Amino acid sequence: MGKDLYEQSAEARQLFEQANDILGWRITDVMFNGSKEDLTQTNVTQPALYVESIIRALLAGAAFQPAAVAGHSLGEFTALAAAGALSFEDALRLVNQRAYAMQKACEQTPGTMAAVLGLEDAVVVDICAGITEEIVVPANFNSPGQLVISGTAKGVALAQERLAQAGAKRVVLLPVGGAFHSPLMQPAQDELEQAIRNTPFSAPRCPVYQNVNARPETDPETIRQNLVAQLTAPVRWTQTIENMLADGIHTFVEVGGGSAGVLRGLIRRINKEAITDAL
Repeated sequence: MGKDLYEQSAEARQLFEQANDILGWRITDVMFNGSKEDLTQTNVTQPALYVESIIRALLAGAAFQPAAVAGHSLGEFTALAAAGALSFEDALRLVNQRAYAMQKACEQTPGTMAAVLGLEDAVVVDICAGITEEIVVPANFNSPGQLVISGTAKGVALAQERLAQAGAKRVVLLPVGGAFHSPLMQPAQDELEQAIRNTPFSAPRCPVYQNVNARPETDPETIRQNLVAQLTAPVRWTQTIENMLADGIHTFVEVGGGSAGVLRGLIRRINKEAITDAL
């Protein structure tokens, strides 16, 4: 993962080595030579995805001139760094702290997530709201007919039954370590909040459409507040892309090879007329 970038230029090698120094261990060894199991450890996955994607954006140089940026969950940190709201170094430190905080929250209160296919968002939202004896909430509004729910194992299991009864085509448990973007991440949010508060933010070079409200933001303090809220709030990706389209953005370039075109696929499901590309 990312080895082609490392070998591409001295600038890329310098950034990778800088990431190693910031983290205090050689993430490049795992990225370039590690197994799938190594890469899927939370403390590796999040910084690895950030490093690979932000270096691709930075290497593009003057050719990287987006009218706006957005990132899905962890990708929001890359979007903020690419737009200049966070420095490369500060965003990596926050991503690293986020990964460890989320891992601790998962160990403290185990949970899970499931993808719901073939139901309208409103139906899924209502079914989750109707389960009060356990925690289960909408976590990722990915595209029409694809929504991810998150919560305790019992809460997700209850939702699975009711969603199937409501006509869901499939409800698939996801191989994740916890209930991300749910109230179970509150300990992680509390831990990360202070780090975010202590990190300098700048006005981005272009609007950043943020996960929690799907709106374009340029005010550093608003961006900071939304980033704090992100860990326990749903990722409103469908609404983000719809708002970007409504604002006149029709070409979307996915940055980073780690996601293997996942975001481009979601965007095309949201609007078939959207033009997608990769960097």
